[in-house]
Amino acid sequence: MDYSRFIGKTVSELQPSGIRKFFDIVAESPDAISLGVGEPDFDTPQEGRDLAVRMIGKGVTQYSANKGMIKLRKLISEYYSSRYGIPYSPEKEVMVTVGGSEGIDLTLRTTLEKGDEVLIPSPSYVSYSPCVLLAGGKPVPVPCYEENNFRVQAEDIDKLCNEKTKVLVLPYPNNPTGAILEEEDLKKIAEVCIKRNILVLSDEIYSELTYTEKGHVSIASIEGMKERTLVINGFSKAFAMTGWRLGYVCGPEPIVYCMYKIHQYVIMCAPTPSQYCGIACLESGLEDGFAAVARMKEQYDFRRRFLLNELKKAGMDCFEPQGAFYAFPSVKKFNMTGEEFANELFRKEKVAVVPGGAFGDSGKYNVRISYAYSIKDLTAALKKIKRFTDNL
Repeated sequence: MDYSRFIGKTVSELQPSGIRKFFDIVAESPDAISLGVGEPDFDTPQEGRDLAVRMIGKGVTQYSANKGMIKLRKLISEYYSSRYGIPYSPEKEVMVTVGGSEGIDLTLRTTLEKGDEVLIPSPSYVSYSPCVLLAGGKPVPVPCYEENNFRVQAEDIDKLCNEKTKVLVLPYPNNPTGAILEEEDLKKIAEVCIKRNILVLSDEIYSELTYTEKGHVSIASIEGMKERTLVINGFSKAFAMTGWRLGYVCGPEPIVYCMYKIHQYVIMCAPTPSQYCGIACLESGLEDGFAAVARMKEQYDFRRRFLLNELKKAGMDCFEPQGAFYAFPSVKKFNMTGEEFANELFRKEKVAVVPGGAFGDSGKYNVRISYAYSIKDLTAALKKIKRFTDNL
């Protein structure tokens, strides 16, 4: 039977994730060491697990309100106000989603019409462009380069804007580069967004993992930007809750309301036990100044500095990442693309890293290395990487 007539052209032409390809290879090689997964190796905070289990034991497993439990939305509002100085109405401007991924999808499906253009810094997380295509839009890459610390430049955004440009994706701290944007960068970008009348999708899932003294700054905190920014965030990275699938969106009421309509029909609500876990994590964090998050970040920062030092020993050029838990070294000096380097490294040393080209053409000569692993695993893998580069 010919199934091609039953599969939409857009979906048929979507390329599978370049990250998943290497996950599948590693899964078939039990002796391999993977530095490819962007997943915390910490446990979800005990208080979150305890409350979720307790509520399940009581049989409290029914649907929540479609937008999420009001208690959780109030805590999210309090968190963004106290942490980043941005007030949101929990009733009208906050919605709980199934991970940050649903928030990205809903934002694009709500705001785009066929042919609308979306500017996406490149390299960036692999989901943005496919989600734009599925929403009927056109992804437009904005190349970012190491000489600018992989920070998207306001002038490059301005040059690519036209009458069809509707949304700018701001994925900072950035996956895969670990780049961040500071307040001065954001002010320049805000000027362009206001002048060009475009919306911002600010993916801040790694906001807690920023290693500068000032910490994360949201573009929604810049004057004139709250009303044109959809902030996407969640619990996966800051609270090691990847499998719980709990995220949220904060933004202008008219847009959040329309996102809520789609969410009602296709999702209903985020998992109730996950929402209780999120409630406990935020309550505890707001009480103790997010001490558990700080301890986790301290460990990541140690690994970050260790990784950079070991990459230097291996002769690999790498700009210093200041956010998330990734390094993005260049392999161009070895006369190899990231794809070639990753394939050969795995074949010879059974160490998996992700080719930078999976995140956009600007990453063609890089590889992504995650340091969301124990020092033991990082040490073993980096010894193999050094042996590999010494023999190139």
